[in-house]
Amino acid sequence: MSTTTPAADTPRPAAPPQARLGRYRWVVVALLFTAMVFNYVDRQTISFLKGDLSREFGWDETNYADLVFWFQATYAVSYLAFGRIVDRIGARWGFGIAYLIWQAAHLSHALAHSLGGFIGARLALGVGEGGAFPGGIKAMAQWFPKKERAFATGLFNAGTNIGAIVTPLVIPMVTLAWGWRAAFLLTGAVGLLWLPVWFLVYRTPREHKRVSAAELAHIESDPADPAGNVPWSVLLRKRETWAYAIGKFLIDPIWWMWLFWLPDFFGKRYGLDLKTFGPPVVAVYLLSDVGSIGGGWLSSRFIKMGWTINRSRKTTMLICAVLALPVAFAAHASSLWLAVGIIGIATAAHQGFSANLYTLPGDVFPRSAVGSVVGIGGMIGAMGGMVMAKYAGYVLDKIGVYTPIFVVAASVYLLALLAIHLLSPRLEPVTL
Repeated sequence: MSTTTPAADTPRPAAPPQARLGRYRWVVVALLFTAMVFNYVDRQTISFLKGDLSREFGWDETNYADLVFWFQATYAVSYLAFGRIVDRIGARWGFGIAYLIWQAAHLSHALAHSLGGFIGARLALGVGEGGAFPGGIKAMAQWFPKKERAFATGLFNAGTNIGAIVTPLVIPMVTLAWGWRAAFLLTGAVGLLWLPVWFLVYRTPREHKRVSAAELAHIESDPADPAGNVPWSVLLRKRETWAYAIGKFLIDPIWWMWLFWLPDFFGKRYGLDLKTFGPPVVAVYLLSDVGSIGGGWLSSRFIKMGWTINRSRKTTMLICAVLALPVAFAAHASSLWLAVGIIGIATAAHQGFSANLYTLPGDVFPRSAVGSVVGIGGMIGAMGGMVMAKYAGYVLDKIGVYTPIFVVAASVYLLALLAIHLLSPRLEPVTL
């Protein structure tokens, strides 16, 4: 069950001259992409049911903010824990266990009859979903060399946007036909079909019979990593760990805000409801997909042009940070589709920034430490999301407008890039 990287003295396969480079590593990306589609359907379903559930159970903005807050509380702890778990037992079992927990938790929403019941379901959902990105990023570090990693990460991360597109198309249709409980039951049952496929297909590259010698040599073309797990105490003393963690603290809450409040913004500002949310939300997340894939592709393209990893990643993140600035004015857009365009560009910029930020642990840390660093950063990012949940609930209860929230959303990316650059000015490999 262990998936540790081979020690430095393990012979690497020699590919025959002009051997055809295999593409099985992209099957792994496709598997993770599909898992993230279900991840975001499960995560976002409640945001599209906010109006119906609020009316049925008498929730106010603070009650809804509490649902988001408690989900993120367990997500934060789980993200940290699963970072260590996937470093110890590998991505195959770590990701698979996390997936099972979050699908079961999603199904349990259908049994809730009170705010407390929903909070319990969201707590369990946070536990499972906290393992998604540590497991996914660990798999990317195992299956891709650094020069392809940002692009591959952008592709699998694009599954989150497809999930955010599927949700407004499926959830209203199911809810209007059979009620909100069916929305949780149907999507949860379909999602469970993915799990046996994962266990049947996924192995590490060296364990997989479908990986050719040429492809394995390509995957392992980076210098060999030292063997063994790295203690948290060592990682927490590294500036590069905090460069990643502070970046996550600043930008993750913005994505959470879009996921949990975007339908509400469209409803309050432009009068949309469960029947009409679909097209605008789909358009926003289609643009997000462009950003996720494009941001990963751009930095990988820069590397192929001969730029350093440092210059490639940070230039791409700077472009994304600048593109996010206009969202400060989105709440004052004169039409729905102008707001969709501004917000869509901002979410695309977020995903492009995020695709490059996710690669930083794999860029500078050995593979044996990637899951732990991703876990630390994810925990700090989720804590930022908890702050944003309370802030959004307070602003909407007391002021009733989204402008202060959108101003924060516009400004954090430049701050995150500044923090990353100050803490890790060269993005050089860390000595542990």
